[in-house]
Amino acid sequence: MPYFTLPAGLPRAIVSIVQPWQCVGRGAGSLSSRVLPVVLLLGSLAGAAQAQSLKGPAGADSPAAVSSKGKLSGSVVHEKTGLPVEFATVALLEQTTGKTVDGAICDDKGRFLLTKIGAGLYKVTVTFVGFQPRTVENVAFITEETVVDLGAVKLTPTVQQLGEVKVTGERELVENKVDRIVYNAEKDITNTGGTATDVLQKVPLLSVDLNGNLQLRGSANIRVLVNNKPSAILASNLADALRQIPADQIKSVEVITSPSAKYDAEGSAGIVNIILKKNTLEGVNGSVNASVGTRGASNSITLNSRRGKLGLNLNAGSNLFLNIARNESLRTDFLPENRQSTLEQRGNFTNVGGGGFGQLGLDYDPTPKDALNLSVRGNIFGYTNERQQFTRYAQPEALDVYNRDIDTHSDSRNLDLNFGYTRTLPRKRQELSFLTLYTVNQGQTDYDLSQQRYADARSYEDYRENSFNNNRNREATFQTDYVHPLDSTRTVEVGVKGILRNVGSNYRIEADSLDGRGRVLVPARSNEFRYDQNVYAGYLAYGFAVGKTLTFKLGGRVEHTRIDGDFVGEQVTLQTAYTNVVPSLQAAWDVAKDQKLKLSYTRRIQRPSIFYLNPYINTSNPRNILVGNPGIDAELTDSYELGYNTYINKSSITFSGYWRQTNNSIEAVSRTVPARSILPTSDSTLVLLTTFQNVARNATSGLSISGSTKLTPKWNLTANVNIWYVWVKSAALNLENGGSMHNANITSAWQFDNGWTAQFTGLFNSRAVELQGRSSGYRSYNLAVKKELFQKKGSLTLAVVNPFNRQLIFRNRLDTDQFTYTDNSYFLNRNVRLSFNYQFGKLENRPARPKKSIRNDDQKQGGNG
Repeated sequence: MPYFTLPAGLPRAIVSIVQPWQCVGRGAGSLSSRVLPVVLLLGSLAGAAQAQSLKGPAGADSPAAVSSKGKLSGSVVHEKTGLPVEFATVALLEQTTGKTVDGAICDDKGRFLLTKIGAGLYKVTVTFVGFQPRTVENVAFITEETVVDLGAVKLTPTVQQLGEVKVTGERELVENKVDRIVYNAEKDITNTGGTATDVLQKVPLLSVDLNGNLQLRGSANIRVLVNNKPSAILASNLADALRQIPADQIKSVEVITSPSAKYDAEGSAGIVNIILKKNTLEGVNGSVNASVGTRGASNSITLNSRRGKLGLNLNAGSNLFLNIARNESLRTDFLPENRQSTLEQRGNFTNVGGGGFGQLGLDYDPTPKDALNLSVRGNIFGYTNERQQFTRYAQPEALDVYNRDIDTHSDSRNLDLNFGYTRTLPRKRQELSFLTLYTVNQGQTDYDLSQQRYADARSYEDYRENSFNNNRNREATFQTDYVHPLDSTRTVEVGVKGILRNVGSNYRIEADSLDGRGRVLVPARSNEFRYDQNVYAGYLAYGFAVGKTLTFKLGGRVEHTRIDGDFVGEQVTLQTAYTNVVPSLQAAWDVAKDQKLKLSYTRRIQRPSIFYLNPYINTSNPRNILVGNPGIDAELTDSYELGYNTYINKSSITFSGYWRQTNNSIEAVSRTVPARSILPTSDSTLVLLTTFQNVARNATSGLSISGSTKLTPKWNLTANVNIWYVWVKSAALNLENGGSMHNANITSAWQFDNGWTAQFTGLFNSRAVELQGRSSGYRSYNLAVKKELFQKKGSLTLAVVNPFNRQLIFRNRLDTDQFTYTDNSYFLNRNVRLSFNYQFGKLENRPARPKKSIRNDDQKQGGNG
């Protein structure tokens, strides 16, 4: 395509492509091809090119135009409502040759004006995304001073009412973009009625186990965002947070493996951004979703309203879940003089929980160049876990046998307040934004423990214990970004950001006293911990092109971190400060038509979240104890990636080779220690203590292959394979481990006649290598059938999760010179789920405005809390 200098108003018109076509596609029912976004984009660019290609004999660049005083004016309006169509493209062409003479972009009132038009016969074409093009023929300018007013030029929308028009465009299930992979979750019918955990399992490069532990290319060092924004609830308990987000609310998931300097430097493996559905079309509309299954239920409602400059979005809902599992483990401790002790444990648990969520968003455009957005989102979530655990600890001199009933209850409350202001400046792509975010999460986890022993063919209670752990996480963020285009190919981006984070944990244990006074506080296992972490950052990025095939983006980011923590009940404090310089490089080469080669390098930081820092000693299983480490430092990781993307007929395929290295990796470290070194007891037997330390060098190299194809007009196939090798070595502990791993997913969908669709999804994850052992892989299969109802306004979906496996088995093993440990868990996973969706309301086309929001990509996430 030849190069054109586009008008200053075009960026907003192009931005308007993104959300309207997505909402139109969703509202109009089943989409049947992938060409819609391409057609819309090319149509908008072509209209703009026409408006700027002033090469006619009386065009604005010709000598005749200098003396011409002819004028053409008018307005562009919606045929049905009479409302103005903002930023439509108007082109003036010669009637006989079709050669472009002049052009313009309408203002926010739909008005346009062309001047310096010479005598002649012309035609006027008006185009805008979402509307049918309109041409006014035989517009005559008799003299050099003719003035023509076309009045109101009416455009007919391509989509008039929900479900009435069949749209022929369709997004792929997986899109490979220059800097990210996008999984369009709303197109995967097996997600219906599930949660964010179900969705993330199917995203290329990601893997999620049934405990909610999320990994990107085998690394858990990632940052998860919702609508480009962080949330305190994600930092405190990622697994629970993912269960709170219904799959029906998720529009797409973005995986960014090489973030630029504009992003926070944390998240060594990359960023996962969950985009929730949001409607920007004119009018009032909404949807209702309900789902019921053998392992959970959910319901939600969404309402959208937009009139003129003001838009409102409201959604609310609730969800319930049920997990049933059993567990068995065996640990052998190696004692002096070639002796051994063995610990056998087995048990089962039932986990029941759920919660509710609500979100209110407001968009206001006071002028064509100003955009304000305000949103508030809240969540409540809780669960109850009832566990029975049998323990048999055999030593050379003694045998200890007992059973424990442990009832755990957890509640959390989360609130996010976000405000953004974006100013579009006169130059094309020039933009200034101010963003603020306040987020708070408060949680409480308690358990009641009862221990029974056996004697004389009867059981009796010999010990009771209560645990109380209150925690909170507050964040206030301020961010300013400025984009300045130097010319059509060079752009400078600069910004500053501050994150003020306050984390606290207050925990206490009450246990039966030895003197019969009932339950009393155990001071050695109780304390209050406060942790402040402030991050101040600035970045500079420069993007440019060399010729028509090479593009580059260079950037640097400086982050200063200050940490201040203390144990309130003790004279123990933690204070540190450090500054990191984070470079980044991204390059892309258009090798040939439909072929692209990408190269990137970035350095990333991984600060530990509260999951790793919380010094709470969890002794619900007194033989296996977990405790956080408030003294661990941030990780530094260097990442390199080379990617190749090509399109062949109706297929696309992407290859990515990558390598990353972390020299001070945060690893879980387990060792056996005497019980009396941790607990207020005289017991000298051994317990397994697990904590976190910066003790390893972690190097990973791998290859990712992803592709999609349309085997027939109605049969789509998408597949992703990731193979990597990891080597973990700790000189401090004299430990090392390595091995190859892989994960893959495949999705096959078939569209039948009469509104029927069927889909199969398979997920495959190999075992994972850890510093001291290996954790298990798993396989899962999903089948779904969908039937559209009520003229495509509604749908009914039946999904079966793991129809071929009643349960998933996870086998984990640790090997050290102190002990060997095997743990097998069996989760009931087969699930039958029936879901109903109904969409209502009238949709009218409206251009989207640029909105920005804060991204806090800066903390290492914990596992399942």
